[in-house]
Amino acid sequence: MDTILSAVLSELSTRSIHFFISKISKPVPLDVEDCLRRVLLRAQVIMDEAMGRHITNQAMLLQLVELRDAMHRGYYMIDTFRYQHHDEEETKDEDVSRTPSLSIVNYVKHLRFSSRGGLALKELQEAHDNLSSMILDVNELVLFLTSYPRLYRQPYSIHLQLANCMFGREMEAQLVINFLLHTDRHEGEDLGLLPIVGPGQVGKTTLVAHVCKNERVRGHFSKILFFSIHSFTNDEVSNFEKACATEHQNHMSNSNIDRRLLVVVEFIGDLNENAWNRIYRASKQYVPSGSKIIVTSRSDEIVKFGTTRALTLKYLSHESYWYFFKTITFGSTDPKMHPRLTQLAMLIAKMLNSSLIAGNITACLLRDNFDVHFWGKVLTFFRGYFQRHISRFGEHPIDLICQNKPAHVARMTIPSEEFMVQHQNECSLEEEVPQITFKDVMFGSVKPHEKFEVLTWKARIPPYYSRVYTCEIQKLNTTASKRKRSTKNGSTLC
Repeated sequence: MDTILSAVLSELSTRSIHFFISKISKPVPLDVEDCLRRVLLRAQVIMDEAMGRHITNQAMLLQLVELRDAMHRGYYMIDTFRYQHHDEEETKDEDVSRTPSLSIVNYVKHLRFSSRGGLALKELQEAHDNLSSMILDVNELVLFLTSYPRLYRQPYSIHLQLANCMFGREMEAQLVINFLLHTDRHEGEDLGLLPIVGPGQVGKTTLVAHVCKNERVRGHFSKILFFSIHSFTNDEVSNFEKACATEHQNHMSNSNIDRRLLVVVEFIGDLNENAWNRIYRASKQYVPSGSKIIVTSRSDEIVKFGTTRALTLKYLSHESYWYFFKTITFGSTDPKMHPRLTQLAMLIAKMLNSSLIAGNITACLLRDNFDVHFWGKVLTFFRGYFQRHISRFGEHPIDLICQNKPAHVARMTIPSEEFMVQHQNECSLEEEVPQITFKDVMFGSVKPHEKFEVLTWKARIPPYYSRVYTCEIQKLNTTASKRKRSTKNGSTLC
């Protein structure tokens, strides 16, 4: 009996010790969050230093792209954990004894957040471990950074920088610049050609415009020629050939015959291989040696014609998009001082499908109405509108607009009306644009009639295009159609 009792007590002691050790060693949420925040600061220092340097090593640039994406994921995880935890604390502090039904709702809500808390903490720890590992991997990279020359940069606060600079494409721009400035010692007959592919409104034209504005690129090429090919018609191809021939004549008459050209061709429609062969032959015939070609297209078919690895642009990840949206929405205001607003902003950002134009419009709207009730109304409006559109047409309206397809747009202030975006076009800085804005129609009380044009967005960065939508107001049938009723023998038939 003594032996059995001794064994039981020993087992209980062992389990108690393991229990206390596990409790002590279990990470505290605030400690994990603090550790991740410190690692993020180290990653931010590395990225800020890298973006201020002229880096020519392509492998280093690709490694920095991965570090940038991991950094954005880390910031997103901190915000997700922090504002989910804040909502849980609000639930705990509520007076659950006011009504039985409210008590049950809050209890269920508390259980939901408690079950998610462990998962969120695990994801927070994984984000910390992943980013810490990446920082260790780039130790040599940090040492090499100091060997690259600095770039001149205008001092901006972070929110002004994101609003007035190209976001999330800095490393990609450096890859394009390296291609343009690289000179082969044994150049063949083929011209250097870089394809840049990606879906609509992903930033291909903006990326090329920033590259062409670079002082080193402008100093390397005597002239930059821009061409836009919409449908590969015979006239468009002939115009390209004539323009190249004219430039060749001007080049031959110039005493400096070694001047290089940069040819930028934007393909809008589907690729026509025969037409493309004519365009490339004209380039080889008339463009001087050492010149380069950049081709942008939505079609991956152009990739096979490149003389170097194609650059594929994708929409921003949700984590990177949240970093951008939060920064331009709150500006110089600290989001941590407004946890409820930040929580609403996260929910709104999730529904915008990483659209930079929609993000800029919505951020401007929220920034001008810094009120929790208004932000809640915007969230409710977006949620209902997007769900109805997907239910009716099978696609998100932002996706249709990015593909330049017709999309129905609801009006927050006038639920009985909606307008259809039928067509969109880009206007240069010199062209006249409409006075009425997309934000005025969607969220304001402006009452346009029938067909009209709206200014959707006026870019503050190169190429400074203004996006204009052609729209048409449509009335909604708000009263449900009722079937006629007839009565017979005192009863109602429907």
